[in-house]
Amino acid sequence: MSRKILVADDEQHLLNTVRAYLEEAGMHVYTARDGREALFTFRHEKPDLVILDVMMPEMDGWEAARMIRRESDVPILFLTARVDDVDKITGLEIGADEYITKPFSPRVLLAQVRAVLRRAYGDLAAESTIWRVGELELNAETRQVRLSGQRIDLTPSEFDLLAVLIQRPGRVFTRMELLERIQGEAFAGYERTIDVHVKNLRAKIEADPREPLYIETVYGVGYRMGTSSDE
Repeated sequence: MSRKILVADDEQHLLNTVRAYLEEAGMHVYTARDGREALFTFRHEKPDLVILDVMMPEMDGWEAARMIRRESDVPILFLTARVDDVDKITGLEIGADEYITKPFSPRVLLAQVRAVLRRAYGDLAAESTIWRVGELELNAETRQVRLSGQRIDLTPSEFDLLAVLIQRPGRVFTRMELLERIQGEAFAGYERTIDVHVKNLRAKIEADPREPLYIETVYGVGYRMGTSSDE
C-alpha cells in the first residue's frame, strides 16, 4: 500500500530532494511551501504522515501542527534548523512523533519516516524491500544483491546507485540526480564520479559491460535501468 506523505518546507531544494527520496521508496508525496498551504493540503488529501518545517511563512510549523492535532492523530515529524531543547520539547508537547535537525541526510529522514509509519500503522505500512529486473535482485533491507541467485558484493555507493535505478526501470536519471540520491547532495563538476560507479557496477553485474543489459547509458543525459533485461 502506497502511503501518502505531506512535506511542508519553504526551501524548494529541500522539498525536491525529500520528495525524490520518498517517491523512490514508493510513497505518494504532496508538498507545501508554508503552513497555511500545508493545512489546506492536509485537509483535502488526508495524508498518512505529515513532515513540517518549523520556520515557515504565513503560518509556522508549530501552529500548523496544533491545528492538525485538533482534527487528527496523524503522525507528525518536525524539521528545524534550531537545536534548542526547548524547541524539541515544544514539538513533542504539540504531538510530534519525531524531530529532525537540519542539515540531515535524506536517507536518515527516509528511515525515520518508515519507522514512524511502522509504529503508526503496523503491517499496513510495510513497503516492498525487494526489487527484481531480469535475473538481478536487490534487497534493500539486507542490502544484498543477487544475480541469477549468486550474491554480488557491492560497495555502499554502488549499492545505493543500483537501488535508485532498479526501483524505477526505464526512468532516466541525470548524473546530478544520481549523485544527489546516493550522497544527499550534488556539486557541479563531481557528477562524473557517477560514471566511475557505473563502470565498476557494470563489471560486476553485466555479462558484457560493453553491451549492458541492465544499466543503460542515455547519451547526453545519464543512465537508466533497462526494462527488457529478462528477454
